[in-house]
Parts: sequence; structure tokens; C-alpha cells
Amino acid sequence: MSSHAADAAHGAGTGDAAALRHVLGHLVTPLLMCIGMGLAYLGAFGSPQPHDMRVDVVGSGPGAQVLAQHLNDTGDGALDVRTVPSEAAARQQLTDREIVAAFLPGDRPELLVASASSDTDATVAEGVFTKVAAAQDAPLTVTDIVRTASGDPTGQGVFFLLVAISIGSYASVAVIGGVGGVLPMRLRALLGLGMSLVVSLVGLAFAGPVFHLVDHGLTGVWGLAWIYSAGILLVGIGLHTFLKRWTTLGVMALFVMLNFTSSGGLFRPDLQNGFFGSLHAFWNGAGFVEGARGVVYFGGDQVGRHVGTLVGWALAGAVLVAAAGVVEARRRAVGAAVAGAGAAVGAAGAVGAAGAAGARSEEARAEAEEEAEEAVGV
Repeated sequence: MSSHAADAAHGAGTGDAAALRHVLGHLVTPLLMCIGMGLAYLGAFGSPQPHDMRVDVVGSGPGAQVLAQHLNDTGDGALDVRTVPSEAAARQQLTDREIVAAFLPGDRPELLVASASSDTDATVAEGVFTKVAAAQDAPLTVTDIVRTASGDPTGQGVFFLLVAISIGSYASVAVIGGVGGVLPMRLRALLGLGMSLVVSLVGLAFAGPVFHLVDHGLTGVWGLAWIYSAGILLVGIGLHTFLKRWTTLGVMALFVMLNFTSSGGLFRPDLQNGFFGSLHAFWNGAGFVEGARGVVYFGGDQVGRHVGTLVGWALAGAVLVAAAGVVEARRRAVGAAVAGAGAAVGAAGAVGAAGAAGARSEEARAEAEEEAEEAVGV
């Protein structure tokens, strides 16, 4: 083999090895996504078991108290059963979302539930008290005092609306932060807020005229969706300055892996382990889901608290955006100083430096587009 042919073969082999290393490096991201999604979804949804599920037994006499104590003693921590003096008080507890169900013992036992709060919770409670009624040789009557909209019979449509809004928001982060990285931070933040409006309007269409997930309170749901989407976009745009190509993985961890699983859309905290149950108290997905339920089904109950959660995430995003703007300004200042020092070199050196800078710019552009495509593809 001639020396030229050997050099060509060596160069091709070196190029292939470099390309392979590049591909393997980028395959780390989907591998981490796979591991993270498996841990999150199977950990949160894989084996739902009730724990400290609040239910009431209606009655003030010894019989009601004995039944409540028996259920607590035999439930092995699954239930937190208390007595309430009247059916009216039990109904109020249900509409305030303080309890999952209320049992009225007697010759015709009845179970009061509010499936709009959580259909899965209501189903679990029905299973428990069906056995209680069967032990008394009486059929159980189940009364649902707060039903879901006709277009959302399981009450889980709000959760899937959350999924759609979340994906539209976090995928936009890669486009604005990556492809739009040459724009000033102020303009990127405005783009994020504008995109959050567009995404929330898509959510409004899904919730209302397209799928009829809600039959009233649509304006309130739209407002929650806008604040929720804005929070994701601002947090993501701010993080992009620090995480770069790992931004997609970062926002997926925050707004998919930890977010969907703790939102309460499928299982509320009393059917999950302590980790995801604790996240439900302050994570933004839970703020949207529980806030939307409050607006649509429970007369605005606890909506202020959930709006506060969403606003808190949006403010955190604004702080991140401001910090990212400061960091980028410092980087530009350093870059300008380096460029000024480089201007003292000879013409040939300047041309070489310009060529290298162009190559780096092209590489950065390609990486940004690759990141955006990767995020949207997920």
C-alpha cells in the first residue's frame, strides 16, 4: 500500500472513531432519560397502596365510634377513620376536600364520595366499605356528591391536559434557549412568555370546545395553564445558560419525571409513597391539577394556595433568567477582552483565529439545533 493510501485509511479510521465517540456521548442523554422515567413512573405508579386515607363514619353514638376504631385497628395504617356527627358535616368535609369518603352505617349503608377530587381514591374507598357492608349482610349504596364533567368521566382529563401543556412548554425551552441563544436574554424571556400564552390557548381549546373536559370555569383553567406554562419556560430558559446541552434532561427531570408523578392527576398522595406524596405539596404540576379541580368542581376551594404555588415557580424562573443574563453579560465581557488582545497578532494569525472562531460558531449552531430536535422528538 502506498504511503498516500495508508494516510487516507488512517484518516478515515480516525474520523470514524471520532464520530463514534460523538454519537456514544450523545446516547448518554436518552439512557439517562430511560432510567429516570422508569424510576419515576414505576416508583410513583407501580404499586399504589392507601396510607392514612381520611374517611369519616357518620354518627356520634358508640356504634359509630367502635366501627371507626375497628377500621383503624384492622387497616394497618391504610385508613385514618374518624367520626362526624351528621351527614351534612360529612358532605361539607367532602366538598372541602378534607376527606375521601364518608360512610353512613345502618340497615341501608351508604357511602358518600366526591369522584371529582380523585376517582381512584373514591374507588379504593368503595372497595373498603363494600366489604364492611357485606359483613353486615347489606348492599352498599354509593352516592357521588361531586361528579366530573360529562367529557371527563374518570376525572383524569385534567392530568392529560397537564401533559400536553408541559410538553409544549419544555420543548419550547430547547428551541428558545438553543437555536435562539444568539438573542439577548431579555428577548428570549419575552419569547418564553409569548409562547406560554400560545401553549395555554391550545390547552384552553383542548379543555373546552375540542374535548369538553370541563363544563364551566374554563377561564380559570386557562389562567392556571398560562401561569404554569410560563413557569416552565422561564425556569428552562434560565437553566439553559448553565446546563447547555443537558437542559433537555434537566427540564424533563423537573417537569416530567418529578412533575407528572406528583401532580395527583392519577393517584393522590394517600396512594403514593412518601417521596412523591411530599412533592405534591409544592410542585407546579400539583398546583395546576388541584387548582383546576378547585375552579371547576369545588367552588374555588383552595385555589388561592395553588395559584401561589404556580406564581412561586414563575418567580423562581424570573430569578433564574435574571441570573443567567448576568452570567452571559460577564461571558461577553471576557470574550470582548480576549478578542481585543487577539487583535494585536499579525494578519495571518488573525485570519486563522477568525477561521477557528467560525468553526466554533458553526459547531455551536449545530449543537443547538441538535438539542432542539432532541427535545421536540422526546
